[in-house]
Amino acid sequence: MDEAGRGCLAGPLVAAAVCIDLDRLGRDGARALRDVDDSKRLPESVRLRLAREIMCRADRVAVVSACPGTIDRDGLHRTNLALLARALHALGPVADICLVDGFTLGDRAPAHRAVVGGDRTSFAIAAASVVAKAARDRLMRGPAAAAHPDHGFADHVGYATAAHRAAIADHGVTALHRMSFRSAALGTA
Repeated sequence: MDEAGRGCLAGPLVAAAVCIDLDRLGRDGARALRDVDDSKRLPESVRLRLAREIMCRADRVAVVSACPGTIDRDGLHRTNLALLARALHALGPVADICLVDGFTLGDRAPAHRAVVGGDRTSFAIAAASVVAKAARDRLMRGPAAAAHPDHGFADHVGYATAAHRAAIADHGVTALHRMSFRSAALGTA
């Protein structure tokens, strides 16, 4: 499991869980997924191609999200842990041990192990990273950008770029902005 969008000023937090049997992938599957890596290290075109391949070749995939209002109400860390647990439960029965990028989920989830930097060292976590980032970016570049064309979501997908900060200064915050995120960009520092 992994998530996308923790460091954003706007948009949802998205978590994904991927269950994939590497022994059953075969040569074609292994070739199609050979570029799987931490989503942040992949060009967008490669990430999108891999997300499609993972969705087609994985045994099970779950994607869940939380809106900015939930993040503001419950806090980023609690929301993140709850989403990761929801993604795992959504997979249904899973292997004896599940890997989570960086976090232990406590009693929220069955047997799991936190792997710090797992999106760079575990194929399954990297696959979840790719799926979560592709799903989140699709939302931010599509409906969010269409609803708020002056904010540039199609370009920065909610991250704290100079262009995003300028858009906030010029046009204010939207319902997609996380008001609990302490940031000078939101005027809440």
